[in-house]
Amino acid sequence: MKLDLTGKRAFVTGSSGGIGQAIAIALANAGADVVIQYYSDKEGAGKTLAEIGPETRTMVVGGDVSDPSIVEQWFDQIDSEWGGLDIFVNNAGIDGERQTVTDSVIEDWEGVISINLLGGYYGIRQALKRMVPKKSGVILSVTSVHEKIPWAGQSAYCASKAGISMLTQSLALEVSDQNVRVLCLAPGAIKTDINKDVWTDEEQLDDLHSKIPMNRMGEVDEIGNLAVALVSDQAGSYVTGTTIFADGGMVTYPSFASGG
Repeated sequence: MKLDLTGKRAFVTGSSGGIGQAIAIALANAGADVVIQYYSDKEGAGKTLAEIGPETRTMVVGGDVSDPSIVEQWFDQIDSEWGGLDIFVNNAGIDGERQTVTDSVIEDWEGVISINLLGGYYGIRQALKRMVPKKSGVILSVTSVHEKIPWAGQSAYCASKAGISMLTQSLALEVSDQNVRVLCLAPGAIKTDINKDVWTDEEQLDDLHSKIPMNRMGEVDEIGNLAVALVSDQAGSYVTGTTIFADGGMVTYPSFASGG
């Protein structure tokens, strides 16, 4: 089965590197027009653009996903230049500083929520305003295994990802009868520049592998290709209101692989 997104207009936030970049490239390879968004890494956005190539219709926008006025401007620009949107990938996010709640800096905690949860809400809200009236569209939020797995020292990150997951389920109840699908893709440990300190350190990598039944990290292309399947009519047309985990089995409690 060939997954074909020809004629679809897609917007991927946080697509200047890592998972977002891979998703943007995969969508373009499947035939979609792609909007690339970046916050500070303009060079990375340029690399995404170059990798996609000139044969694909693209647009590059810069700014902060946690500023609702900027987000609205992006969507207005898409309306003006492309006449609407078919696929919105809510990917932009940050881990934040590792700190316990008792020792946490309030501004740091709020910053993670502002980008990961509120920023996601702002973009999803604008996307739905365009998709519901035409009764067509897909919203895919990139969450994390930590929407389900707790992580000491990263409570803001976990709370934000779990929040997006529950937002997704609630929105599916609101809009599924309008032929708009809303779902999440939750990666596990994916090899990117952000976690290079882990996969280049043998001790840390061994520890990480012990948490993954498949005993390896994932690759960004694996997430990009799965995203294409989920937003496509051919493979994902009956999927909404749920999270698809791409984690090598990390959420299956690998410490129970033997004994109990």
